[in-house]
Amino acid sequence: MDIGANALGSSLLDGCCLEAERAERVGIGLEGLRNSLNDSLRPHLTGLIGEVHSTSRLLRDLADQSQIHISRVPVVIDYLNVILPCLCRSLRDITTFYEDRSQPRDRRWKKMYHEMSSELLGTTLPARFVMYNLFLVSLQHLLTKSPNFDMNGLESLRTRILQLREARGIPPPSPIQRSLIRRNGAPNFWAQETNSHWAESIFTQPLPSRTELEKPGRTLSEAYGPLQRLGQLNISPDVKILIKRSFDNDRLSVTFFLETSDEAPFLLIRTMQFGSSWVSLRGAHELSIRRGTSNTLTLTRWSKSEEHSKPWAILSFITCEELVLFYCTFVCLKARSVLTIDRHPDEFKLRKESKVFQAKIIDDGYEHILNVFQDPHSGRKRLHASVWDGELRFCPVWTAFLPDAPPKEWLLKKSRYRVQIRDIQPYVFCQNYRAHKQRKGKYGAFELNFAKDAGATHFKDLFDPRPPPTIVSTESDDSGDPGPSGQQ
Repeated sequence: MDIGANALGSSLLDGCCLEAERAERVGIGLEGLRNSLNDSLRPHLTGLIGEVHSTSRLLRDLADQSQIHISRVPVVIDYLNVILPCLCRSLRDITTFYEDRSQPRDRRWKKMYHEMSSELLGTTLPARFVMYNLFLVSLQHLLTKSPNFDMNGLESLRTRILQLREARGIPPPSPIQRSLIRRNGAPNFWAQETNSHWAESIFTQPLPSRTELEKPGRTLSEAYGPLQRLGQLNISPDVKILIKRSFDNDRLSVTFFLETSDEAPFLLIRTMQFGSSWVSLRGAHELSIRRGTSNTLTLTRWSKSEEHSKPWAILSFITCEELVLFYCTFVCLKARSVLTIDRHPDEFKLRKESKVFQAKIIDDGYEHILNVFQDPHSGRKRLHASVWDGELRFCPVWTAFLPDAPPKEWLLKKSRYRVQIRDIQPYVFCQNYRAHKQRKGKYGAFELNFAKDAGATHFKDLFDPRPPPTIVSTESDDSGDPGPSGQQ
């Protein structure tokens, strides 16, 4: 039941309900099989039955929550397209085994267990459904913007499910183009207004790409502290958790939170050492950040006793995208903190990136600098908008990672000053900026309004040096400056 690109999210949600019913029937069938087995054969089957019933419940929960978070459904569609065909095949295979009346009941269970456990190396049949359920829980976290969403965990599970699909001869899923997901009043999809802090949404949306970083020497993250035993810190109960990021299979984690009295951001690091949990707490204003090796960020603190800076933590990242998002999140929280005294423009610059384009844009009514940065190792490009002037000059406003192989006509020059880009996903680092205001047309293309026509021309030539196609539009071209200016 692979879902093609022309099927909308509703078809996949119907698929959730269909597979939930199938899982419920399979669970009942397995219970009947268990009742006829000797006690010695029941424990593993009991575990499998529990996981299958959990699968049914999680699928229904996901479908129900999708009705509440309907505007978030597009972010989970590709992931559902990965799991549903594989889950369907597993449930059908189980049904075939326990309905095989040519075999005695104990033989049916043994054959089912051993043959299906051998399909994916290191994954028994009950563990397969544990994997499915962890994946579905991750999708719920993604759908609801839960702070518990673990992007790396979701991707690891997705990879395992794709390996199982390959082992079972299930073709790989075709990515569903976001431009084909249409709703009445399409721009409303992007105008989702919430009372949440901008940082809460940074890591609760899937990455459009995952560019693995080289690991020259260091592969593990480290916390240097000073560290205290877990439970010994005195933290106000009046705080708001923004982000939790885990590293090295949760051996170390960093949690961003706000003191709600003044909204000052703090970082709590937790690490495992010698079998015990240790923690350290610092305000964002007390730390500095810089890129170390290509895959690490170093957070440093000032030591009053030694009168020089010392490392507080070194964080090792798997992907370039996560490293960029963490860096931008930190520098923006620090720059806007009421406790920050000195803002150093150099801290807004991420080392080991090359700048291939810069121009001024008018963005949601504000003057911004638009840069295109390129990772020297992978060649991955990203758009990066920052504050034009004032005390926050160069502070990031949003960034968007560009695809390696853009679809046809993904970039269109609509007038002398306006360029529209399809299928990009800005990550916003500012409470006042409204990215949905830049979405135009029925497909929600993101519009860049350049202050000068030369900027628009050079930007288009950077990505698409071919002559532009003839565009028929009822919109009037802007012949002057594209909009009012202001400061973020």
